[in-house]
Amino acid sequence: MSTAAPLLLGLDLAGTFAFAVNGALTALRVARLDIVGVVTLGIITAIGGGVIRDVLIGSLPPATFRDWRYLAVAAGGGLIAFVFGSRLDRLNTTITVLDAAGLSLFAVTGASKALAAGLGPAPAVLLGAVTGVGGGTVRDVLVRRIPSVLSSGLYAIPALLGAAVTVVAAELGVYGAAAAVTAAALCFGVRMVGVRFDLNAPSPPAPPDPQPERD
Repeated sequence: MSTAAPLLLGLDLAGTFAFAVNGALTALRVARLDIVGVVTLGIITAIGGGVIRDVLIGSLPPATFRDWRYLAVAAGGGLIAFVFGSRLDRLNTTITVLDAAGLSLFAVTGASKALAAGLGPAPAVLLGAVTGVGGGTVRDVLVRRIPSVLSSGLYAIPALLGAAVTVVAAELGVYGAAAAVTAAALCFGVRMVGVRFDLNAPSPPAPPDPQPERD
């Protein structure tokens, strides 16, 4: 996996930027925070999943705090959203697309880093999904919303698919730029299809209506 280090870094920073912008736009749209709150929420959204992943695999301190570029990219994304995100009526599609992009990129890098740390295929897939959904979950909790991973039917599932393709490619010895892009594109595509057609994961059947009591 060492030869993929530049690729992983590039994907990680791209995902960091996408999630930072997404988190900051969410702060503007939902919470109406000031510049400190907007940038802070953007940073938390961007680094939350990666921090959780690194803590779980024992990579301490987390990569976010060992490489200044992560915090710089996250802060820059938050600032860009604050400056150019004032027209809130046009942000819904942008937020959704950026969220899907960050989810896809982080699912790929999370699974790759888990494999590089010596974890097996199944834990790597799970950690890839955690990396993808972790930052958004923390973001939603901070703005007092039900996390997207719990309320959006096709959110965790695309992350699991992207991570699974990454792990399969790595196990077959064909992981590289093409495989990473394919895995991220699959995750992104499934997520956006779910949003476009309002698709949801299977849910338990609704309980039957209570029968009226008879005299």
